[in-house]
Amino acid sequence: MRILFSLLAFASTLMGGLVSLKYKDKLHLILGFTAGVLLAVVAFDILPEIIRLVEQTGTDPAKPMMALIVGFLLFHFLEKTLMIHHAHETTYGTHRHPSVGIFSALALSGHSFLDGVGIGLGFEISHSIGILVALAVIAHDFSDGLNTASLMIMHGNKPKNSLGLVVLDAITPVLGAASTLFFSLPPEALILYLGFFAGFLLCIGSSDILPEAHSPHPTFMPMLMTFIGVLFIFLVTKLI
Repeated sequence: MRILFSLLAFASTLMGGLVSLKYKDKLHLILGFTAGVLLAVVAFDILPEIIRLVEQTGTDPAKPMMALIVGFLLFHFLEKTLMIHHAHETTYGTHRHPSVGIFSALALSGHSFLDGVGIGLGFEISHSIGILVALAVIAHDFSDGLNTASLMIMHGNKPKNSLGLVVLDAITPVLGAASTLFFSLPPEALILYLGFFAGFLLCIGSSDILPEAHSPHPTFMPMLMTFIGVLFIFLVTKLI
């Protein structure tokens, strides 16, 4: 059962990536939507889950917040390190940093793997919980595929390479669900991971994607798409 639902997550992720690749001429609008999605996932999905797990396990709430700061600063550091000449960006012509897109896409794939783990662990508790978790994952995996392709394209990666990372992102929930046949993830470790990933999403959403969405395009439409992205995730988290 868990594998069946993870295959639906695969299809949802792949569809999101293909939409982003097909409409890459509207990338600034897609990026505006993507930024809203990432920020809303942190606010309405990850942080509430951290609060629930902290209350359930009695974990010190400072620990996931420290992990959040580490995630934010680590991505910021790696992004600047990968941009070898970042101190003199204005002296270069128009250019991109494909390695940043690849790193971001790989990080999202790692998160998708744990989405699959969530599906598998849900079914270990009960079929009803497993189905609810799977529906939530499937609903936001479309955005995961969208985000992966958008980040790859934004940083100048070729469509073929972008599609390859989208396929990887789509496969990882299946692998994650299958892995739960062999191990379980302790709640304490999950809390730290969620904090770390929240920091990563906040960094790429606020300091990477949003500025790119608004430059050199007019502000109104990308901002509108950002609000739509936030509203989309809000409704997903409330309805499922």
